[in-house]
Amino acid sequence: MKYAFMAQHYGTWPVAVLCEVFDVSRSGFSAYWQRHAVPPIEHDEVALLARVKAIHAETRQRDGSRRMAKQLQADGFTVGRYKARRVRHQAGVAVRRPRQRHPMTTASRHRHAVAPDLLARQFDVAQPDQVWAGDITYLWTAAGWLSLAVLLEVYSRKGVGWAMRPHIDAALVQDALRMARGRRQPAAGLLHHAERGSQ
Repeated sequence: MKYAFMAQHYGTWPVAVLCEVFDVSRSGFSAYWQRHAVPPIEHDEVALLARVKAIHAETRQRDGSRRMAKQLQADGFTVGRYKARRVRHQAGVAVRRPRQRHPMTTASRHRHAVAPDLLARQFDVAQPDQVWAGDITYLWTAAGWLSLAVLLEVYSRKGVGWAMRPHIDAALVQDALRMARGRRQPAAGLLHHAERGSQ
């Protein structure tokens, strides 16, 4: 009875999973399959492939195996996630991921004063916590695009402060500065220049 049930649901779940659930060997199931399995009806396979291609077009190429399997089941096909994945490969369709537009992080045309280059591109630092360098970038997350500000301690090349926010603003950099100050306790001169630059 175990082998009969496994044969009935072959393709819905992986063979390894079925064998583990029913505590049978893969070789034993293989022998049963060769003796009793009925080959799939050709026109059913053709109909399944055609429906997969149609769903792929209807969903603008965005449905993965799980959603594809649910739609096929609703249409009356006996398939699971793994079979849906296999049939998608046979049909030559692949999920098209929507391209995410990157947010702007640089505004070259502005009327704000440009902070002076106090370092003058001299990156050879003799002692730790004399120079911090920072930058802002963006990251795609489950919550959407988030701006990331990072401060690097130039002597050790280690990140000492960072912060994330939905938008780039002074508070983003100030949060990163507060973290770095709390972790490193820098000299007053360094902190003074860093805070002036973030305003």
